Amino acid sequence: MLQVIIIHGNSMSEAYRRHDLSDHVWSLLEPHLPGRSGKWGGVAKDNRQFINAVFWILRTGAPWRDLPPDYGDWKNTHRRFCRWRDKGVWEKLLELLVNDPDYEWLMIDASHIKV
Repeated sequence: MLQVIIIHGNSMSEAYRRHDLSDHVWSLLEPHLPGRSGKWGGVAKDNRQFINAVFWILRTGAPWRDLPPDYGDWKNTHRRFCRWRDKGVWEKLLELLVNDPDYEWLMIDASHIKV
């Protein structure tokens, strides 16, 4: 199966795309993000692309300057990440997800060590 994604006229490679948010996860996050149309304030250009860019940085451990251009300009992405941090957006999302877990990655470790 061939998958091609077009974002702002550029095609993203499969290596970047495999870590992007699924449609299901996006549907859970989208209603809680700033910059939605119909809400007070400016309308965000593309919250999904922005969050995918932040997750790419977190998963790879790469510096912001190494963000692939398909995710947008690294300076603007970093600036927006810091604004969301300062406004507590990331904390609110974490609280939302912690209070409503989906248990997709639940692991139980039954090992123990005697000392």
